[in-house]
Amino acid sequence: MKTRLVEGVEVRRGSGNVFADLGVASADKLKIKTGLVIEIRKAMRARNLTQQEAARLMGITQPKVSDMMRGDFSNLSERKLMDCLTRLGYDIEIKVRPAKAEIGHLMLAAA
Repeated sequence: MKTRLVEGVEVRRGSGNVFADLGVASADKLKIKTGLVIEIRKAMRARNLTQQEAARLMGITQPKVSDMMRGDFSNLSERKLMDCLTRLGYDIEIKVRPAKAEIGHLMLAAA
């Protein structure tokens, strides 16, 4: 990866996945889950929902919503997070296509 110096600090362009850049295991999975949680937070804010109201709509407990809002969503699968979004009025579309590179990647695109 190409590096350059900016004001005496070595700077490297990221890959687009901060988790992979930091060497985190399951980086693609974590990036997807993080993107889903960000959209859940946006939906809750847009609808002015309390954690209790959001929990009821999403079909999970308020403590799980609280954990999610604090960045701990390890106890929720990608599928459950997608279910939460659909219950908050989001459509989710999954596209599968041949990769341009030898190895493909996961990507979350939010509108």
